[in-house]
Amino acid sequence: MAMLCEDRAMTVFAHDGRHRVAVLVRHGLLPIELGIAHRIMGWAWDAREERLYEVATCAVSPGEVRTDADFTLNVPHGPEALEEADTVIVPASHEDDLPWQEGRLEPALAEALARIRPEARIASICTGSFVLAAAGLLDGRRATTHWREAARFRALFPEVLVDPDVLYVAEGRVLTSAGVASGIDLCLHMVREDFGSEVANSVARRTVVPPHRDGGQAQYIERPLPEPERRATTATARAFALEHLHRPLSLRELAATEAMSVRTFTRRFREEAGVSPQQWLTAQRVQRARRLLESSDLPVDRVAVDAGFGSASALRMHLQASLGVSPSAYRRTFRAGAPA
Repeated sequence: MAMLCEDRAMTVFAHDGRHRVAVLVRHGLLPIELGIAHRIMGWAWDAREERLYEVATCAVSPGEVRTDADFTLNVPHGPEALEEADTVIVPASHEDDLPWQEGRLEPALAEALARIRPEARIASICTGSFVLAAAGLLDGRRATTHWREAARFRALFPEVLVDPDVLYVAEGRVLTSAGVASGIDLCLHMVREDFGSEVANSVARRTVVPPHRDGGQAQYIERPLPEPERRATTATARAFALEHLHRPLSLRELAATEAMSVRTFTRRFREEAGVSPQQWLTAQRVQRARRLLESSDLPVDRVAVDAGFGSASALRMHLQASLGVSPSAYRRTFRAGAPA
């Protein structure tokens, strides 16, 4: 949906016919996120090797902008760039705490965002989504953010349908992406949407990144199981299960290690671990499979047996349900130099 420049005087963007992208930065900017927008969209060319986008960096007030590194940026453009942009991208900030802590915007930032044209596309990278939500742009929409901040996001903005497992969400003209590198996935998606897969794939090749990543954030999320109570009465059963994950384990066998009935054991286990014995076992087996895929060259069917799933098909089913990826895709992501 490439939007072309109207016949009007331009103050920031100098090239008619190019899709105009404004990246709105704030103090505490992560430089890599600004670089993603300039690299992916700034390096999209047509068949004549002419640039398809013009990317400009702007701030609420032009001038020096602090980053989270040991250097600052000199940003030449102010919020006037937002009035002219076809796409506005809002990266994260490590200093602008109001959207993140209180779910609201500084008046100057709110005024700047109000200058965005109604038909313009708006996207965020990482916790830049807090800005979009605080501006009311995500109300009633699906959105995502960095998985570590999903609970805070949900509490501050209950009217937003947050999905912490995906790499990005495209909801009409408003798009959100997860942690830092997912900004690459989002920008490639926008290039693909604007100018087609061939252009997006060409940008991906030059940037040496996949044009599309398997799965979503789920494969990167650390999900430790709830810690059991200190005075646990099912600890022996859990220790026994971890030593014998490679073989079938029944509730009756686990309950016997604690000299309990199955009913009592199941109730106590849930009280202490926060999940049922079967859920706990499956999660432990997924964790073991992940470790084996990351750290060994074992064939997938052997990983499945060692983790207690019995077969490669069962492992694929559980890994897909938990992480959204296949065992081979997970290994490609997390094990450098692993055989195909």
